[in-house]
Amino acid sequence: MTGVISNFFQSGEGSVSQIWGYGGMMLLCAAGSVIASVITGFFAARVAASFSQRLRSKTFNKVNSFGTEEINKFSTASLITRSTNDITQVQSFIAMGLQVLIKAPILAIWAISKITTKSWQWSLATGAAVFLIVAIVTVLVIVALPRFKKVQKLTDGLNLTMRENLTGIRVVRAYNAEEHEQEKFNKANKAVMSNSLFTSRAMAVITPIMTLVMSGLTLAIYVIGAYLINAAPKIDLGFLLGGGSISDTVRGQLLSDTVMFSGWAMQVVMAFMMLTMIFIILPRVTVSAARINEVLDTKPSIVSGNRVDVPVREQSQIEFKKVGFKYPCAAESVLRNINLSINKGETVAFIGGTGSGKSTLINLLPRFYDASDGQVLIDGVNVKDYSQETLHNKLGYIPQSAVIFSGTIESNITFGSNGKGEKSESELLDAMDKAQGAEFVKNREGGLKSAISQSGSNISGGQKQRLAIARAIARKPEIYIFDDSFSALDYKTDKNLRKALKKETKESGATVLIVAQRIGTIRDADKIVVLDDGEVVGVGTHTELMKSCKVYQEIATSQLSKEELA
Repeated sequence: MTGVISNFFQSGEGSVSQIWGYGGMMLLCAAGSVIASVITGFFAARVAASFSQRLRSKTFNKVNSFGTEEINKFSTASLITRSTNDITQVQSFIAMGLQVLIKAPILAIWAISKITTKSWQWSLATGAAVFLIVAIVTVLVIVALPRFKKVQKLTDGLNLTMRENLTGIRVVRAYNAEEHEQEKFNKANKAVMSNSLFTSRAMAVITPIMTLVMSGLTLAIYVIGAYLINAAPKIDLGFLLGGGSISDTVRGQLLSDTVMFSGWAMQVVMAFMMLTMIFIILPRVTVSAARINEVLDTKPSIVSGNRVDVPVREQSQIEFKKVGFKYPCAAESVLRNINLSINKGETVAFIGGTGSGKSTLINLLPRFYDASDGQVLIDGVNVKDYSQETLHNKLGYIPQSAVIFSGTIESNITFGSNGKGEKSESELLDAMDKAQGAEFVKNREGGLKSAISQSGSNISGGQKQRLAIARAIARKPEIYIFDDSFSALDYKTDKNLRKALKKETKESGATVLIVAQRIGTIRDADKIVVLDDGEVVGVGTHTELMKSCKVYQEIATSQLSKEELA
């Protein structure tokens, strides 16, 4: 269009109507460019948003497939950062990159095709400018990339500090550790700031350099144009005119070419500047993409089996055969040569000193970890052979620290009922009643619909524990696993709960496994397993162990008086 207008004025044959005609054509071209840009932006944003949605979903599903080993490897704070901040970086890059990758090549190819038909001096100046831009961007990317990697790791640390402070806010205040936590946060915050400033300053250098290069190229084009015009009478310019004599028309043509070439050269530089915008955010996106791929490429240590059918067995339901376990990177085994058989419908308790391996042994059943040696069997089938869904549908797990989700009492009780059908209000109330939480529900406005805050911050520790126990009871599992779950309950509630639970399991034939510290909680168990330093040192009833197991005797005499033991 610039060439048409230029030739139009050079011919001297223009009229007002022709000016309006050419002006209208220019306006139509501009309007078409705007419409094309809007359409490109719309689809680019849609593609970027859809891609990030799928990426978040894949990352979330991948993390859900991780065992405890993988969670500990990445840390919770890092996984949250990768699922949010890193994916947002990738989304922004795609939204901008798609537009640039469409616009920049078209712009550059069109302008270069025009440039190559003119003087080689101008083409050389434009090429030098483009080379300078590419070289500067490359150097900055190489310098900034290591810092971007460090920024993302420091962001993980900052999120970890913030998360620990928020989850442990009561302990922080109780120990007057606000200043310590503030200093800890400031240290992490300053580390992120200093590294972010370095990368931001490095990237900020690009804009003034681009402006300088563009201004220098414009100046070079006009200097070269002036030289060619001034030298026109003295040199043979027939190659520009296709033959003919030198005249004022040639000078006018050179002047017109200078103006047009300046515009085309700016188009080339603008195309590369648009690409430069991508390179500005490319280092950080590269780091974010690598961190996301690290999660997606990690193979879970806990692989789901294919067994979905559940065999019917009348005898031993749970078996530990020569089981040993060692935590990743640990020097010594936590469990060694565990041989144990638990019959269907039995209540079996596990007791021992701190670090004896009680919880670790129990956690092998739901496959939070897999045994390093030996086999863990349920109904004669290795737990590794069951599908995760089939295995977990057999279990009702209650951890020591109750995990409560935001929502309502009802949503928390039914949380563990997937695949077990809908639960009626009477079933939910019955579960809470057996968990000794019926009064807790009645006293709250809204009953089962009463709101529960995040992590159950608006209810007490004992209420959390009873709610978690009710969740397991409502699930009606074949195996109950209580991992020191009665520690938050008073003795009366503990006794009533065990009484109600015994009645419930007797009717359903469920097996109950209890990890406990209190003798009073487990003395009525059908079988008590005593662990010491990762080994089974005693199996039997309370009365039998008081006669035969020294470790159990020491635990019992430290908790109960002679009268109570008698």
